[in-house]
Amino acid sequence: MLAPVSGERRTRALEFGIYRDGDNNLDGVQAAVLDQATRASAADRTIEFSVEDTTSRRGFEPAHELRTESYTLTDGMPHHVALSPAHDMASRSNLARFVAATLDNAERSGAQQTWIDLVDHGAGDGGGLESDHGTTGVMRADDIAGAIADGVALHAKAHPEDGARSVDGVVANECLMASLGFAHALSGAGVRFLAASPETMLAPGVPSTVALDIAQHAGDPGAMSRAIVDRVMDTAYRAGPGESFGPAAAFDVLDLDVARTAAVEAAVKNLDDALVGAAHERSNRAAIREDARAINGMVRFPQGKHLPWRADRPAIALYDTFAQDGRLPENVRVASRAAADATRAIVLAHRESDDFAPFGGADYSNAAGPTVHFPVGARQIDPWAPQVSETDNDFYRAVDGRAVATIVA
Repeated sequence: MLAPVSGERRTRALEFGIYRDGDNNLDGVQAAVLDQATRASAADRTIEFSVEDTTSRRGFEPAHELRTESYTLTDGMPHHVALSPAHDMASRSNLARFVAATLDNAERSGAQQTWIDLVDHGAGDGGGLESDHGTTGVMRADDIAGAIADGVALHAKAHPEDGARSVDGVVANECLMASLGFAHALSGAGVRFLAASPETMLAPGVPSTVALDIAQHAGDPGAMSRAIVDRVMDTAYRAGPGESFGPAAAFDVLDLDVARTAAVEAAVKNLDDALVGAAHERSNRAAIREDARAINGMVRFPQGKHLPWRADRPAIALYDTFAQDGRLPENVRVASRAAADATRAIVLAHRESDDFAPFGGADYSNAAGPTVHFPVGARQIDPWAPQVSETDNDFYRAVDGRAVATIVA
């Protein structure tokens, strides 16, 4: 039985939207984020969760029937439950509608901040929110950000009195989404923070209890970011008797302030153009390839060797390596230092593991901050295209990524 809805208006610290696509192999295990949200809403009554959950597990209806369950969570209880046929969670219009509904709830509850948690498979600059039952497939990274902007616009149109409200942050409970491309797209959509991993994640992934850290540290982005990262990296899920695993080998919170992300774009474009110029000389081209190969891309665990994200390299480590290579022309080294510094400036907090046991003890100690798609061989440029394309995004085009790949890879 559902608890009665209270008519009392309460100003809340946070409206936290959980957009969960359970139409995949993670439906059961990733549903733990909803139990975590229930506990968090009970622990902190200033947090409200807006949930859209497409699932076939047992929930408000019996198991084995794919459908979408929508509701809010407050004070540890669900409210306003609505059941409907399964939504296409990879649809830009569906995500936009959810964002608008979450912002509507934020206005109603007087929330100081609004965050969106995307829960599904992720593909880095290739996107995420993979639809299994529909025809959409993987949603492009730029379309995810575009859907958020669309949802903000829908809310403002329907509620002009609250037209200044936006999505403050995105939690990507998906693999590989701490990337310069996705950060660039979200910044353009008006999102201020991205909490995500540059590497693959282990389900259930980011605990929904990060909402407690966001609410507790409203107004202090540094403290909030450190608390989010610590919670993720300190979380241990039980795997069996005496065994546990963490959700991520590395995790970041990025500052998507428009001026900072514009500085990253300008610095990376300047570097890429310098690399293209230098790479016309064979010795420089060989040095660039050697430096890039020395920075392992993501998906470092043994079972992932056939996955395509080996060209998603930690950007700061890559740019630092170019900057320190005396074989390269001075203009390349200067541009590399500037690109590394600009990228560091958007990293509010990060932690990495130098011995991540679930991935065979793989070392992620240089995976600090976002990744950048930097292929050094033709097969790394877009190995899963056209189903998934890491080069079909505005950032890759803006920084002349294709020109670098053409001459280096």
